[in-house]
Amino acid sequence: MDDGAVLLVAGLADLAVSTLGTAMGTVRGLLRRSDTGRLVEDAEQDLRARGRLALDRYAAVPPAHLEVLAQHVLERRSRADG
Repeated sequence: MDDGAVLLVAGLADLAVSTLGTAMGTVRGLLRRSDTGRLVEDAEQDLRARGRLALDRYAAVPPAHLEVLAQHVLERRSRADG
């Protein structure tokens, strides 16, 4: 491996260790709190709401483009005839 690849791998490893250390400190702080149960319930509700939003955003099928254009043409024709 060349020096660039070694530096890249070392940088990624350092980032991973740093991130894990920060996350562990956060978890330790949360476990010391007296309202941990309430925090867990709030986190669960937030995740459910986030999941619902994600499903709504990605599961909804947009209308077919040509169908929308056809509806616009029909509306214009009906206005012009009326």
